[in-house]
Amino acid sequence: MAEHRQDEEGGEVPEMTRLDSRQIWVLTIRVGLVAAVLALAAWILDRPAREWGIPASALPGATLALGLGATVIVPRRRYRRWGYREGADELEIRRGTLIRVRTIVPFPRVQHIDVAQGPIQRPFGLATLILHTAGTHGAAVPLPGLAMADAEAMRDRIRGKIREDLA
Repeated sequence: MAEHRQDEEGGEVPEMTRLDSRQIWVLTIRVGLVAAVLALAAWILDRPAREWGIPASALPGATLALGLGATVIVPRRRYRRWGYREGADELEIRRGTLIRVRTIVPFPRVQHIDVAQGPIQRPFGLATLILHTAGTHGAAVPLPGLAMADAEAMRDRIRGKIREDLA
């Protein structure tokens, strides 16, 4: 039986399933790569920055400190905000730290389903389930951070439910 919690209005809401915990490493690597590129750019701009009166190494040092801080803090916060719930006829996905997004994909609207695995996800055995729906706005709904076997099983379950609706 699914666990429940109370929403703001006092009604019961089923608990969301968390992403695979290895997704924290994927997010950490992504944030770290962005931080490294920004630190490199700051290092390149260090000499011109000195001509503007900024002390030597201040720009790369500050960028590196902010990047390290973001690499430690941001991935865990993002991970905690992701969750999903697979219902009988829909998939609900919640995400977002500053802007919280709740997406509900009714299975009858799904046109096709992809399971994608990027170069950072691959070593961790993770994948992204992508539901493609009819329409233009939000036509591709990704659910990252699933174990590859779980993503494939979810794809097959959703495909089975769609076939039942068509029969």
